[in-house]
Amino acid sequence: MRPVRFELHRPTSLEDALAFKAVYGDAATFHAGGTELLVALKARVLHYDHVIDLKQVPELRDIHVREDGTLVIGALSTHHVIARDPLVRRVLPGYAELSENVANIRVRVAGTLGGVLCFAEPHADAPTMLCALDARMVLASPERTRTVPSREFHLSEFTTAREENEILVAIEVPPSSAGTRSAYRCFGHTERPAVGVAAAWSLNGPKRLNLWAGAITATPQPLSETEEAANVLAADLPYEEVWASLSSVLAAEAARIDAHDDLHGSADYKRHLVSVLAQRAIKASLT
Repeated sequence: MRPVRFELHRPTSLEDALAFKAVYGDAATFHAGGTELLVALKARVLHYDHVIDLKQVPELRDIHVREDGTLVIGALSTHHVIARDPLVRRVLPGYAELSENVANIRVRVAGTLGGVLCFAEPHADAPTMLCALDARMVLASPERTRTVPSREFHLSEFTTAREENEILVAIEVPPSSAGTRSAYRCFGHTERPAVGVAAAWSLNGPKRLNLWAGAITATPQPLSETEEAANVLAADLPYEEVWASLSSVLAAEAARIDAHDDLHGSADYKRHLVSVLAQRAIKASLT
C-alpha cells in the first residue's frame, strides 16, 4: 500500500526545519531515517499533509567529544555510522557494539539514533543502553533548547517527552569515571529484541553498577535492587565473586519485574531472559 499523498520539505538548517513545523503545525511531521515512519505511512496508520525531511541539516549529524569528555552524537547519525565512528569506538565501545548489531544492515544504514528514540517503539535497543549510561537528550524548538535525561524521555509506548514543535538535536553521554565499562546483551526471535539488558560497571564512580532492562514494558526499567547490592562490593573483585554476590538478588528481582505478554514472548519468558541477559551484560562489562 502507498501512503496518502503529502508534500515533502527539505530544509538545510535546523532553523528552517523548525520554521516549517511552526507553519504547518500538527499537519506536519519530521522525517529522519524513515525506517519506522515510512512503514506507518504506507500502512496508513499515520497520515500527514507535510513531511519535513531532516537529512540535509548538517548540525544533526556531528559526532564529537567536548573538552569535559562528554560524547555528543548528532540525532541524525545512523546506527552504521555510530558503529564505525572512531570516537564512539574509543569512548563507548559497548555502544558501538550495540549499533553494529541493530536489526539488519538495511536498517543500520538508513535508521538514525534520533529516529528510533523519538518513535519510542518499546522493542528497541538504544533506549536501554542510554539509560544505563545516564545519557541526555537535547531538544530544540523555535523558543528554546532544553535537555531531558534519557531516563525521563520515554513516557510510554510510542510517547516521549519531546513536544510536537521540537527536534531531537543530539544525544549527550556524560564522561564516565576511569575504568568504567559498559555492555548490552539482548535476545529476540525477530530483528527486534524480546528483552535487552544494559550494564555499566564503574571502578571509581558514585555507583558501582547501572543495570537496566528494556523491551519488557513500554519503557526501560532499572534493576535497582541488583544495583544496590553491587554498590557495596569492592571495585576490583573478579567477575566470579561479583556474580556470586549478585546472582540470588538478580534472580529474585527478575522474577518480580513487571513484564508484558506480547508477540515477542510471555511475561514469564521475558523475566527469565532478564536474569540470563543481565548476567551476560555484567560479565561483559567486567571481563
